[in-house]
This record gives sequence, structure tokens and C-alpha cells, in this order.
Amino acid sequence: MLYLQDIVILRAGLVPDEYGNEKPSWDAPERFPVTGVNVQPAGGSTEDTNDKQMTVTGWRLYTPRGMDLDLRETDRVEAEGTIMQVVGKVARWPAPGGGVHHVEADLKEVS
Repeated sequence: MLYLQDIVILRAGLVPDEYGNEKPSWDAPERFPVTGVNVQPAGGSTEDTNDKQMTVTGWRLYTPRGMDLDLRETDRVEAEGTIMQVVGKVARWPAPGGGVHHVEADLKEVS
């Protein structure tokens, strides 16, 4: 019953900069729908009111046993109407006998 959420993985497209090098662009990201995962709050929230009101909330993404996920540390995740950034490396836990047991990723929402 834990893995009932749908998400969309957002991946930046690559566009040339003024020197011809490719750089990421979030203007029209690729969208990869994923079903059957769990996203829940993790690590609480912090607020910064010095320059402007900003709240950073931590989230954690889990996949069920046996589900690998094409999620990269440079991606973003859209879930429950919120867009979150992947924080750090995506953890792919090994299964006994090979393959991936499950995937975990830290996410953060800045609002």
C-alpha cells in the first residue's frame, strides 16, 4: 500500500551557449512519467527570512523492491503538484544475486 504515487521525472534539455558548448535548459524539459513509487517528507523544513521569505522542505523518494528508476542527480521530480530537485547521488541498493533491490533519492522543494 506504500507505493501508490505517480511522479514525473523532469530532465533538462541541452542547448548551446554563446561559445557553442552545451548547457542545460529547463525551458522545455523532457518528461518521464513513473507510477508506483513513494514520496514522503524527510528532514523537516527550514526558513530563510533575511532577503526574502523562502522555505526549503526535504522529501525522500522510494521505489518498491525490484524497481530501478532512470533518475539522475541532475534531474527534478514533479509530485503532488510540487517540483523538487534531486539532492546528491541517487542510491540504487543492490539485490542479493544481482540487480537493484530498490532506489532511494533525497529531494528538496524550495518555495
